[in-house]
Amino acid sequence: MGVRKREMAERIKEEKKQVAFAKLNNCPTSPRKMRLVADLVRGQKIERALHILRFSQKEAARRLEKLLLSAIANWQAKNEDASIEDADLFIKEIRVDGGSMLKRLRPAPQGRAHRIRKRSNHVTIVLGANNNTQS
Repeated sequence: MGVRKREMAERIKEEKKQVAFAKLNNCPTSPRKMRLVADLVRGQKIERALHILRFSQKEAARRLEKLLLSAIANWQAKNEDASIEDADLFIKEIRVDGGSMLKRLRPAPQGRAHRIRKRSNHVTIVLGANNNTQS
């Protein structure tokens, strides 16, 4: 491997160490309801985001809190020597995408039927670290 290629690979590896993510697939909540909670914590520091989710009344907040704790654990697994307080972690990106839909039929008057769409979603949380190491 050439010198430039090796240096580039090492730089990319170091950048990936600063980022951790977690995914929640096929969560049985509509994406619209989940986005309401996701918008509350987008861009926040993790301590503040955990407090917001802990005291939110929405059911989606419980699922996002668990997902955020998983992302923090993933970051710790990547950076065993670093501490969370020094890293100054924040929610870099949170994405809520629509998942698969369960389609059901509900009886309606006069022999008709209405379609019920039970929606699900996929949530991705990406954590970033602000390492302001000033010498």
